[in-house]
Amino acid sequence: MDTVSQPAAPAIAQPAASALSERAALPAPPSIHVRAAITWLAIFPLVAIGMIASAPLTENWHPVFRAMGLTMVVVPTAVYLVLPRLFAIYGFLAVRRSTRR
Repeated sequence: MDTVSQPAAPAIAQPAASALSERAALPAPPSIHVRAAITWLAIFPLVAIGMIASAPLTENWHPVFRAMGLTMVVVPTAVYLVLPRLFAIYGFLAVRRSTRR
């Protein structure tokens, strides 16, 4: 009988010990309540400023179109510019607070 040799199973890569210690040093991700508060801190000022800035241009627009125009600017600004910075600040403060203990 012919025997067909099976290829050896690939070895599963194990993370390095230093990578495990780095993960242990990281704080837990923020709770849903902290994420909601940080998101509100980003959105509210952008909406307030956007409403004031766009009022002269959009005063005759239907409210739905005003909201659409405002959110087309506010949401990408918050998601791509403001929120990453606020979460980075929160992470910095969380690490700083956890190392002081």
